[in-house]
Amino acid sequence: MSFTDYKYDVGLSNVGSYQVSGKPFASTAATVASGSTAGAPDSQKITFPSVTKQITVINSGATTKKVRVAFSVNGLRDNSNYILVHPAIDGVGSITLDVKATELYLMSNDSATPTVSVYASLTGIPVERINNISPGGSNWAGSVGVG
Repeated sequence: MSFTDYKYDVGLSNVGSYQVSGKPFASTAATVASGSTAGAPDSQKITFPSVTKQITVINSGATTKKVRVAFSVNGLRDNSNYILVHPAIDGVGSITLDVKATELYLMSNDSATPTVSVYASLTGIPVERINNISPGGSNWAGSVGVG
């Protein structure tokens, strides 16, 4: 029996990819689009260069400027598939997610345009390794709880 064709490589279930410190990714002072646009509200998409290990979203906007955070554009518009991040002035200001993702979608919860910073810890896993490629991209779109 020959193992010459076997190649051990990184992937979504590769434990070592998540045990090591991640490569830093930062997108600071992004102004999130208004969520009250008539028809389809505007959203901001952040694309990561590789699969994430952890993502932190910081809402540094003024009071009442809440931000919706989702893993698909559909998740922003569905009342049960996004996370609402309140601004720091309200005593919350950030959320850290331990997730495998390749994209993140942001949108204001109302007509405000808050300022948001995103920090991610990246693995060495290429985006192409996500094995459930959706029609809209390589994230988890279409999955239960994502939208």
